[in-house]
Amino acid sequence: MGFLIRDAVADDMPQVLELIRELAVFEKEPDAVEVTVEELVSEGFGEHPLFHCFVAEVDNEIVGIALVYYRFSTWKGRSIHLEDLIVKESMRGTGLGSALYSEVMKYAKAKGVRRVEWVVLDWNQNAIDFYEKSGATLLKDWYLVQMSQEGVRKFVANL
Repeated sequence: MGFLIRDAVADDMPQVLELIRELAVFEKEPDAVEVTVEELVSEGFGEHPLFHCFVAEVDNEIVGIALVYYRFSTWKGRSIHLEDLIVKESMRGTGLGSALYSEVMKYAKAKGVRRVEWVVLDWNQNAIDFYEKSGATLLKDWYLVQMSQEGVRKFVANL
């Protein structure tokens, strides 16, 4: 089965959002997605885009995405964060995920960044095995830390 990997365009965002929602179900957070198509379009394709997205197509249907954005490390300088690499469930095991991952790494090399980083759920053993086999390092002594919008509001209110 052949697929095409290309840079996303604004018109792809409805299908991209469908895949984001599919990922949320896979990650056992089906109601967590708050982002809208309009936000994806305005934040990814405006004057100062906040992310770059690759899409994988089969027969004009988007069946996979990889969404990345720049970060800045005080130790390494400019880096890329891979926010999500999503492959439609029916397309897993076809090599499409590997192709998207390779596209991200080629993009990182072309941009001259010193590091690509991402997070993976500790129970997603297939992904962990794939990343380790690719040469990536899992930093098991670090915690991912987040503060929700409501948490920020509460924190600031208590200052």
